[in-house]
Amino acid sequence: MFEFITNGEDRGQVGIGTLIVFIAMVLVAAIAAGVLINTAGFLQSQAEATGQESTDLVSERIDVTSEVGIVGNNSTGELKAIKITVSGAAGADQIDLSESTIQAVGPNGQANLVFTDTAADPSSTSEGDIANASQLNASTFAVQDSAGNFVGSGNAVLDGSTDYTIVMNPGAEPFGDMVNGDIYNGGYTYGHNNTTFTAFGEGDSSSLDIVSPSSSTTSVELNAPDLFTTDGEAVRL
Repeated sequence: MFEFITNGEDRGQVGIGTLIVFIAMVLVAAIAAGVLINTAGFLQSQAEATGQESTDLVSERIDVTSEVGIVGNNSTGELKAIKITVSGAAGADQIDLSESTIQAVGPNGQANLVFTDTAADPSSTSEGDIANASQLNASTFAVQDSAGNFVGSGNAVLDGSTDYTIVMNPGAEPFGDMVNGDIYNGGYTYGHNNTTFTAFGEGDSSSLDIVSPSSSTTSVELNAPDLFTTDGEAVRL
């Protein structure tokens, strides 16, 4: 039934060509496996980074708890300070406000506001410390702690238990029409009591996008009341 091959010349033999083809196939398979492993590792790292960025965009967000304006001149209907109280969103890690930016659109154009802890003219104040909002240049903002003290870079950090207040000059662009030279040369003259300049005030509106260091954005709309009654009062914006 079965036929046995007894002739040695009829037996299969592995030649050098077959061996080369076999080795080549093994090498190709090894290289392909290496490429797949490297690609999988790269894709995993990229996915983890993308996932972390997506998480940060959601969790590392700045919450706004109040927006108020401080009336500077009741008769002209202008503010002397814009104050926005902020806190870290639930589950957020530390957020450094000095590394944050504010994209503002106001009655006098648009600007990217950056943090400052120095008055517009350092020579006129003790070590350049900020005393009030009128000392802030255009396109800048400062930060106050819960006691009302202006804080320096590195100290304006939201940590989930501490709230801070972002302070802006309503007389400076883009809210008012004073530019940096006007603020400096005017000795920090308030826009609200200088007939040459106009400050953010009654009936004005502005939109802000507060961008955290992780690029998470919080949008804020400021709408001043149509009528102010008392100098120094705080009005909801």
